[in-house]
Order: sequence, then structure tokens, then C-alpha cells
Amino acid sequence: MMRKQWLFILALVALGLTVSITQAATGLPPEDAPLIRHFYKVHNTCANVESFVRHQVQLVSAGDPTVAPKLIKLLYADCMVNGCDASILLDGPHTEKASPKARGLAAFVVIDNIKRVLEARCPGAVSCADILNLAARDAVYLSGGPSYPVFLGRRDGLESKAEWVDFPSPSINILDRLYNFNNTGKPDPTMEESALTYLRKQCPPKLRLGQPNPLINLNPSNPTHRFTNSYYSRVLNNKAVLGVDQQLRYGGDTYDLTDEYASSIEDFKGSLLFQ
Repeated sequence: MMRKQWLFILALVALGLTVSITQAATGLPPEDAPLIRHFYKVHNTCANVESFVRHQVQLVSAGDPTVAPKLIKLLYADCMVNGCDASILLDGPHTEKASPKARGLAAFVVIDNIKRVLEARCPGAVSCADILNLAARDAVYLSGGPSYPVFLGRRDGLESKAEWVDFPSPSINILDRLYNFNNTGKPDPTMEESALTYLRKQCPPKLRLGQPNPLINLNPSNPTHRFTNSYYSRVLNNKAVLGVDQQLRYGGDTYDLTDEYASSIEDFKGSLLFQ
């Protein structure tokens, strides 16, 4: 089951709050209380929270097709550090948000705006951690993916430290795969030729003075950032951008799942519904 979760996260990442306005939500359960469906409706603190959140995500999605991968990546970054407590949203010179490894994160303003709307309608009721989880779910749905149940009642973290951040940097060097694989002076022999040609055009061996590092879509087959299983097809065809992604093709269990998801987008969607 964990392998399925990681495969799903990898594909979604491949799709790309400020303290001053954030008020701590009151009326939330103790930290060890279980999450439940429709928490705010059950406790009559913000019965329409899910409708409010989805409407705001719809407004953003209409003008920014990249909002789904941005929110999924933000949720992933939050949950990987200290649990899903929204501590990634806290501002400050030494917070998770300030870590160099968090430079590639975006969509903070989306959560910021949703929080404003909810504070106007349900003051102090809804945690930012729940908002982030709901917004990510709705963005996936609006990009063509499934809508899945989100259990609610999370409490927001009040502490955030940059040194806690231990996920991959937004800048990853792939030049060794393109030009000098394993110090051979040649590209990775497993790379499909058209993928190699495309990536070499995007990533020259040397950059001109002042030229920024190129920004690469990890799934070039999906320029519109819709929910798709084309990422898995690229892995099977040796077109993965990152070597670590390409390794999914060569593992036993990971190959089976990659093949299953590449063959059926419905199986891919179903894997999210039954986590």
C-alpha cells in the first residue's frame, strides 16, 4: 500500500498564509482525537466549509492550470516534515517556508485567500491544515482527477523550523544522465532517443553567463497539467526525466504498478480512493 501512495505522489508532483492574517482555529479536538468526515458540520462550526473551499479553488483553477500540482506539492511538503499541521505556511526567517529546499513551493496565496474567506464566514473555526488538505483534493478533482473523502479536525502547528526540512531541493542536476552517465562521457543508455534530444535542448552542457537554470516539466507529455496517467507511460518507455523515476520500471512491485497505471487511468484514479 505504501508503494502505491508513493507512486501516486510522484505522479501528482509531476503534474507543478501569512502569520499576519492567520488566526488559530478554536473549537478543534485534542491533538490525539481521530479525524472524522464533515467535522465542521457535525460540530456546527462551519457546515459549508467544503463548498466554500471548492468555490475558491475553482476561481483560481480557471486562470491557473498549474494550481493542482502546486497545491499537491505544498501539501506533500507540509506532511513530510512534521505531519500535516500547516507549519509549512508559517512565515519567519527560520521557518520551513524559509528553507532553501522550499524555494520551489507555491500556492501559498491560494491558502491565504481561502483563509480570509473562511474567517469572514466562520471566524476562528477552520484550521489551515484542513484548508490545505481540502484545497489539494479539490484541485485534483478540478484537473480531471477523482474526488476523494477528506477527514477533518486537524490542529495547526505553532512551531516551524527550517532545519526540519529534509525533502529534495527544487534544483536537481540531471546533466550526468544527458552528457556523462557514470563518468562515461556518454548519456544514460537507457534513455529513449527523442526524450534525450528534448532534454538536451532544454539543458545545454553549459549555461551562458547570467542564464538561469532551466525549469523542466517532469512530465512533458502533460503541458496542460491535467490529471493523467501519461507519467507512467513515459516511465515504461524510458522517457522519465529523473533517473530515480526511471528506476520504477526496473523494480518488481514498482514495475507492476507502473504498468497497471499506464494501462488504465481508472485503476490510477481508484488507487487514490482506496488509500
